Amino acid sequence: MSGIFRIVGTPSEDRETRVEELRELGFTWADYEDERYWIDQVAVMDESVHAELEDASRRLWNVFDKAVRYVHRRRDLYELIGIPPVLWNMLDQAPVAEEPKISRYARFDFAISQDADAPAPEAVSIKLLELNADTPTGYVESSIATPWMCERLGVRSMNGGMAEQVRAAWAYEQPETAACIAYGEHAEDSGTIEALVKHSGRDMRLVDCLELTIDDGLVKDAEGQPIHRMFALYPKEWMSVDDGGEALAYAVESGQLRLFNHPHAILLQSKGMMAVVWGLHELGMLYNDEERDAISRYMLPTYNKPLFSGDYVSKSMFGREGGSVRMYGQAGELELQDEEGYDTSGLFPVVYQKRADLPRVNTAEGELHLLAGMFVIDGVPCGMLGRAGGLITGNASHFIALGVE
Repeated sequence: MSGIFRIVGTPSEDRETRVEELRELGFTWADYEDERYWIDQVAVMDESVHAELEDASRRLWNVFDKAVRYVHRRRDLYELIGIPPVLWNMLDQAPVAEEPKISRYARFDFAISQDADAPAPEAVSIKLLELNADTPTGYVESSIATPWMCERLGVRSMNGGMAEQVRAAWAYEQPETAACIAYGEHAEDSGTIEALVKHSGRDMRLVDCLELTIDDGLVKDAEGQPIHRMFALYPKEWMSVDDGGEALAYAVESGQLRLFNHPHAILLQSKGMMAVVWGLHELGMLYNDEERDAISRYMLPTYNKPLFSGDYVSKSMFGREGGSVRMYGQAGELELQDEEGYDTSGLFPVVYQKRADLPRVNTAEGELHLLAGMFVIDGVPCGMLGRAGGLITGNASHFIALGVE
């Protein structure tokens, strides 16, 4: 069991009423299709662990920002990290955002564990598993449900500033429209953009990506109204396979659509970027001593080739929700692979990363492995997300609030 996290709270006997309360707040998928996604408890960490997690996120954010600027307009590196060629012109021609805000809405995912021979928090290990810098979900869980849960259990939430950061980011980007696939039907994505729009304080249209039309770079909604500035909870890599994807890329490339997150967020999104960062670190290039310390302390060796003899993980450079993840044991044998998520390893290259197993916690839903996310909004680490499930965090995992003591 993890010595880092303490599980607080006893689930209410009247779960239905609490689920309805969350629904009224905008978290409409606490129970979804007979699945108990939300765990009615809080996983609490020491404030010193949170402080290091926040510092690690801040330092790594600058490390990745620097790497993107290094990769920009290097098409050999675009290919190395799996960027679809249909996006290359868009990436080359779109202006690069100011530091450090290539993505204004992102989330790091970490494994936080402890040396079994040392007491917490002296021997805390924080290792980055991946960065979702393009279309992270979990915002409603973190910004709305987590403070609500923590208040009821008398636990300190560190997520209270998320809405303020969203407001600042969207005030700068000034999107007029927010979009996702199947708006009004897909509860999680619809609820996510609704919460973001509400917290932005902006009067905006909310639309379904599938109802957009594009004519020679001009994007219009279902009513024929032009869209010039749009936040899209739509993975940019899918422009390479979706009908109309190339037209959408051209709309951005030609300057007729300003897309938010920025086009270059896809460079951060690729798991291949972790291999680029690690490679530059090993070669002694680009980074100063402080940045190299952050890389060695908080990142795992990652390569675009299977250089490990064992104890490693492989995953598609654009896999999501655990899709395409395979875990290998000490002898190099396949130990576990995701069976729930969509496997994109046939569409995009694979990255290989040293294995770091998630800590185990005892919850009302049983013994689970806990993943700790940290949102970075408008360049500021500002909110934690807890996901609890198997060794691979996929679609079947639960949400559990994270707090601090």
